[in-house]
Amino acid sequence: MASTILVGNAPCSWGTLEFEGTQARPIPYPQMLDELAETGYAGTELGDWGYLPTDPAVLAQELAQRHLQLTGAFVPVALKDPASHADGQARALQVAELLAQVARRLEQPFAPFLVLADDNGTDPVRTQNAGRIRPEMGLSQAEWRVFAQGAETIARAVREATGLETVFHHHCAGFVETPEEIQRFLELTDPALVGLVLDTGHYAYGSGSNETRAVEALDRFQERIRYVHFKDCHPEVAQRARSEGWDYFRAVEQGVFCELGQGCVDFPGVVAWLKEHDYQGWITVEQDVLPGMGTPKESARRNREYLRRIGL
Repeated sequence: MASTILVGNAPCSWGTLEFEGTQARPIPYPQMLDELAETGYAGTELGDWGYLPTDPAVLAQELAQRHLQLTGAFVPVALKDPASHADGQARALQVAELLAQVARRLEQPFAPFLVLADDNGTDPVRTQNAGRIRPEMGLSQAEWRVFAQGAETIARAVREATGLETVFHHHCAGFVETPEEIQRFLELTDPALVGLVLDTGHYAYGSGSNETRAVEALDRFQERIRYVHFKDCHPEVAQRARSEGWDYFRAVEQGVFCELGQGCVDFPGVVAWLKEHDYQGWITVEQDVLPGMGTPKESARRNREYLRRIGL
């Protein structure tokens, strides 16, 4: 079967991030959707709950009139803390039900994903040391078991209630950041319940070295990868962040996640790998910016033009 790859983007590329304290004056969602469609993307992630409409009929109409689909939705849960699991499951189910209803209304050929993640940016040690995590900063064996069981429980509930698949998002400033932590998480979770979304930029920065290549991650984790986020990582900014001890938010503010093709991620190699392995479905471009940073529409356009030049 020939590879069918659709290209989406996400509200985070317009400064709408999931972190506390970064929501000052977000770009209104109609403007974001207009610009996303105008710059050549076929789909969008949901973004923070309440940013896009949460009535499935209204959201489906907003997307349909722009010829857009839903690619997925990011749901952060403090999985290390068992007391957070029930609330996390309730929020995941709320989001998944919206995704499923909208996808049915739009008759999408590819179902959106519930993108589960740690509650990134909340642990002081992990946030301060993002991009340079050492083994002693990680979870204990008991904490790993709690973390993995929470992810499985949420994924099972989402599948039973909506039929949607859950993919886990490794992420800097969370407890699954380094390649070794990704491997450990995958070893502890059931492949039938939890897939992986490979984020090329977070993998590059979280590896602690600009030498680590995304294609190596695709080879290493290919059996679990269901979805891909295209994000670049600026090697000079990453190295300065490590050498000067910036926290995660300072690194983002300074542009560690740059426009596609300007960093260390081998996107031509990634695209070739996806086509060779008959990848089917969405890739979502993400260029994390804080509110007011950069020129989102122009960056989105340049990112899409870059992808066209390399075959997407």
